Amino acid sequence: MPRAGTRPTSRDVAQAAGVSQAAVSLVLGDKWRGRVSEATAERVREAARTLGYRPNLAARNLRLGRTRTVLLVVPALTTEFFAGVYTGAARVASRHGFGVVLYPSPEGIGPARDPFASAQAALDGVIASSMAAEALTAIRGEALPLVMLDSDPGGSVGAATVNLDIADGVRQVTDHLLALGHRRFLHLAADVASWTFEVRARELAARLEAVPGTSLRTARAPISIKGAEVSAEAALRGAAVPDRPTAVVCDDDHLAAGTYKAARRLGLRVPEDLSVTGLDDLALASAIDPELTTVRLDAELFGERGMEALLAVLEGHAPDAGDIPVELVVRGSTAPAPR
Repeated sequence: MPRAGTRPTSRDVAQAAGVSQAAVSLVLGDKWRGRVSEATAERVREAARTLGYRPNLAARNLRLGRTRTVLLVVPALTTEFFAGVYTGAARVASRHGFGVVLYPSPEGIGPARDPFASAQAALDGVIASSMAAEALTAIRGEALPLVMLDSDPGGSVGAATVNLDIADGVRQVTDHLLALGHRRFLHLAADVASWTFEVRARELAARLEAVPGTSLRTARAPISIKGAEVSAEAALRGAAVPDRPTAVVCDDDHLAAGTYKAARRLGLRVPEDLSVTGLDDLALASAIDPELTTVRLDAELFGERGMEALLAVLEGHAPDAGDIPVELVVRGSTAPAPR
């Protein structure tokens, strides 16, 4: 046991757990699998918790030549989605002795000033949303390992990409609305030049083109409730009644909330006259009335997978492949198409 007033060491943990210091290093460095038993690993973790032991990261960093700090670059935090991404990334990082610095691009999208005097000296790697990709021109330089989120795997500048299966989410939404008899669609698209929104538009168009008798109009809106209200009202008001869309597919839950307001201004009922869908499943989706049919994206898992991919790159391993599954959540905003 450590003397009173002294910081516990790995030797103290080893003595308390009845193992070698090498075993303590393996367990607390999360490299124990296949080398020590699970029971031994738990005994070491319990001893560390009881003693209040924390690894000396400064000494370890000198040995590894790393700062053990990762930068997460996201658009401005206007929704809880990217807060969830950060939570997931930070959870995985903490298990490996890394810290995560969150850097929202000041303008939401576009160039951002370097938040460090020398980013390459201050960071081990970067995780970045494609929606804030231009911010990397100042931050990343050419030397830092980079993992891209929501990015085209075929054209990504990163060492790895981690994606949600957005295309499948759009397929689930479209199939749900088609099964309800909808044939006239409005796509309220996010007015953002980003791969993830290109996927949504492309998949929706392809899905509807395969079904005879369908029509698709597109209106663009900034990702805000007010912006969506203005765009949706103009699109719906401008359509003759026989040709008016009966379903609005929105790129984001905020756009869907704006569509609700536009529908009410035009005297249209959701879902009796107009079915509306979103994408994200934010807290907003169950706060509006009727509750929103939307695609649930697991933001925290997204962040976890992004951090795991970067750690794999740093260790010289190939990250896990495959997109993260998404799920359609059917609520009260969709109903059979009006006759």
